Order: sequence, then C-alpha cells, then structure tokens
Amino acid sequence: MAKAEALNLKEAPIQTIDDMFAVQTRNGLVVMRVEASVMERYDNDSTSFETFPKGIAIYGYSDEGLLETIIVSDDGRHLTYKKNKEEHWEAFGNVVIHNVLKQETMETDTIYWNQAKNEIYTDCYVKMYSPQGFLQGYGMRSDDHARNAILLEPFNGYGYTVRDSSVVVIDSVNFIGPLIKKLR
Repeated sequence: MAKAEALNLKEAPIQTIDDMFAVQTRNGLVVMRVEASVMERYDNDSTSFETFPKGIAIYGYSDEGLLETIIVSDDGRHLTYKKNKEEHWEAFGNVVIHNVLKQETMETDTIYWNQAKNEIYTDCYVKMYSPQGFLQGYGMRSDDHARNAILLEPFNGYGYTVRDSSVVVIDSVNFIGPLIKKLR
C-alpha cells in the first residue's frame, strides 16, 4: 500500500501497449502503418500524447498503395492538442528516413511532422544519400513522404555520374512478381 500511495498518477501513463501495431486506411488503401515495442499514453488538460520510449517505425504508403516512406527512430512522441485537435509527431535519436521509391535516405537526430501542413522538418544536422550523390547540412524541409527534401544550409556535398546504361533498378519492397499463367 505504501508504494501505491507514493505513486503520482498525474505522471503515470493512462495506457501502456506492448508490441503495438496500428494501420491507418483511407478508401480501403493503407495510408500509414506504425509499429513500436512500447507505447505509453498520457493525458493532461491541454494535450494528449503517446510516447514510444523503445523506438518507433512508421511506414507511409503512396496514393497507389505502394510502400513509399519508412521512418525509424530510437524514440518518438505523438501529440494531440485538445483545443484545436492539431496533431504533431516527433522522432528523435538515430532517425532514418528512407524513400523507397526514390531510393533516397536521410539520417538526422530529430525530425518533426506537422500533419496539418503535410510537412516533415528539422533544424539539426542531416546526411542525405541518393543515387545522384551525397549531401549534408543543417536544417531540412520536405513533404511528409520525403519526396522533395531540401537542405537549408548544405555543405561539403558531392555527386557522381553513372554512365552504365545497363543498370536496372528493382524496387524489391513493392515487387509483386511475375504473372502466373493458367495451365489448360
């Protein structure tokens, strides 16, 4: 009883979920998938928020239903403001953002996602890898699928040219496979 009385319930989560797996759909197509080892939900007067203290993985899908963006981090938080119902996501600690369709990868320490503006952004150091080369700098802005990332203060980047016209790029994540013919 002494331990129970010593607990501050205002600082304790109102819900804890182990091995969380959530899918968001729109018109029958998957829009987003979220996976986390642990999710803790908190609630106070102005905000409701979930934390992901053991890491989070977010998978974003294109309008055609293809896996387009993967965001993985060591920690994360999802905030919902009660007054205006605005939602914000934050990921921090070894954040990796990978656009599968464009084969581009970004690494940073912290990323923010404003769902109302459909924008991801950071003011931290960012490394960007793409088939065209490597860029690094401070600050990044992009749409929420990481289709058009822009470094705000780039430095020491380089590009490379591949002249091999026989290079074939295969999207192994969204590959369906050969069509099977019916035997008569």
